[in-house]
Amino acid sequence: MAAAAADQPLLCLVDDAQWLDQVSVQTLGFVARRLLAEPIALVFAVRDGGPGVLAGLPELTVRGLSDRDARELLESVMLGGIDAPVRDRIVAETRGNPLALLEVPRTVSTAELAGGFWLAGSASSPGEIEKSYVRRIQALPEPTQRLLLVAAAEPVGDAALFLRAAAHLGIPIDALAPAEAAGVIEFGPRMRFRHPLLRSAAYRAAGLADRRAVHRALAHSTDPQADPDRRAWHAANAAAGPDENVAAELESSAARAQSRGGVAAAAAFLERATALTSDSNRRGARALAAAQAKRDAADPAAARELLALAELGQLSGLQQAQVARLRAQMDFVRSRAGEAGAPAVSDTAQSLLDAARRLQGLDDDAARESYLEAMAALLYAGRLGQADALIRAAHAALAALGTDERLVRPVDFLLKGIAERITGGVSAGAAALRTGLDHMCAQSTTDDRQVLRWMVPAFPILQESAAHELWDEGWCASSPPLPCVRRVRPERWPACPGRLSTRPACI
Repeated sequence: MAAAAADQPLLCLVDDAQWLDQVSVQTLGFVARRLLAEPIALVFAVRDGGPGVLAGLPELTVRGLSDRDARELLESVMLGGIDAPVRDRIVAETRGNPLALLEVPRTVSTAELAGGFWLAGSASSPGEIEKSYVRRIQALPEPTQRLLLVAAAEPVGDAALFLRAAAHLGIPIDALAPAEAAGVIEFGPRMRFRHPLLRSAAYRAAGLADRRAVHRALAHSTDPQADPDRRAWHAANAAAGPDENVAAELESSAARAQSRGGVAAAAAFLERATALTSDSNRRGARALAAAQAKRDAADPAAARELLALAELGQLSGLQQAQVARLRAQMDFVRSRAGEAGAPAVSDTAQSLLDAARRLQGLDDDAARESYLEAMAALLYAGRLGQADALIRAAHAALAALGTDERLVRPVDFLLKGIAERITGGVSAGAAALRTGLDHMCAQSTTDDRQVLRWMVPAFPILQESAAHELWDEGWCASSPPLPCVRRVRPERWPACPGRLSTRPACI
C-alpha cells in the first residue's frame, strides 16, 4: 500500500468487514494501525459488535435516517401511498434503518399497512430482516426455491455450473423467473443476489435433505480436473455421515491450498475432513493437522477444540509430542498478549522444553525448533529471573544439536548461535548467528512457506536478539525483524544500512 501511495493517494474501502475471514481482517487491521504519514485511508464498514481486531481504530457511528428522511424514503417505495399515522408508526419502529424501510412493501401486507398493525417491539435487526427474506423466498414456487438454493450453495456465482446443476436436478431454468421478477436474484454471467442476506436466507429456507441434494448436484456438475477443491467441498456438504473417500479428497485440497498460501482454506478443508472420518486413529491425525492449520489461520479457539478431539484417538508418541508443542505455542501467544487465564510465560517455556525433549529421536527438526521457541519464551520472561532456566535450556539445545555436520537449516544455526552466546558469553556464537541470519535472508527470496514458519512468535524474538548481538543495523532497522521477506518494487525502497546495503529494505 505504501508503494502504491507513492504515485497518488490511496483509498481502501472494505464493506461488511464482519464477513471477512479472520486472517484478512487481522491483516488489514495490522496495516491500519501502522499507517503514519502515508497518504492512505482505510475505511471499514462494519456492524455493531464486529471483528474485535478493529476495536480501537477511529470510529464514526452511522445512525439511522432522521424521521424526515425516513418518511421520504418510505413514501418513495410505497407506490399506492400510505396513511400518515401508519407511515409514522413504521418510521418509529424501523429506527430509520434504510434496508428495513425498503423491505416494507415486500414484507408487510396491505391489511397490516391499512390498520397500522406492523411489527412492533425492538428495532429491526439483520436477523429479523433475514427472517423476512426467508418468508419472502418461501412464498415463491417450490422449483424456484430449489434453484435459489443451488445459487446460494455455490458462492462463486458460476452461471455455467448453476445451469449444469439445475439440469442434473431436472429443474427447468425458466423456474427462476419468479425470483428474478421479485428482485431476489440477477441471472447473468454471475449469479448475484440482491443482498447477501438474501443468499443466506435462501440457504436457511431449505431443509437439510434439500441442501445435501443440491450440494450433491453441484459436486456432480463440477469438473474434477479443473476445480477439484470446489468439487470436494460440495461432496463434503452432501455427505450424510462419515465418508473416507470425501475426507481423503479434502486432505488433498488442503495440501493444494497450503501450497498456494491459502491457510484459512486449508484449515476449513482439514476440519471438515476430520468430521467425515470414522476411524479413530485417522481422525486423530486429521484433527491434529486441522488444529495446526487453524492456529496458522489465527483461530486458536478452534485449534484448541481440535487438539482435544485429536487426543481422543490413539495417537503415536510423535503425534502426542506434536499436540504438546502446538498447545504450548498457543499458550505462549496468550501469555504475551496478557489474555485472562493464560499460563505464565515461564510455564509455557517449560511446556515447550518438555515438548522438545519428547520430539527428540522422533522428529529432530521439530525438536530443535521447540528448543528455539522455549529459549525465546525464557528470553521474553528474562526480567522475571529466568536466567538459570535459560542456561539449562541452552545446554539441552546444544546437546540436541550434536555435531556441526547436522546443521543444515537456518534455524539450526540460529539455535546454535543463541545457545552458545547464552552458555559461552558475548564472544561466543557469532559465527553461527551470522550464518543463520544470512541463510534466512537468502531463503526468504525462494521459499515462502519457510517464511511463514518464521512468523511463529518465537522466531522474530530470537532473530531480533541475534541482530542486536551482532550489531547488524540492517536487521535491526527492519520491522518486524525479518529478513527481506518480500521484494516489493525495490526501486522505491532505500537500501538497508550496514552489510545488507545491496538489498532492498526489509518490509
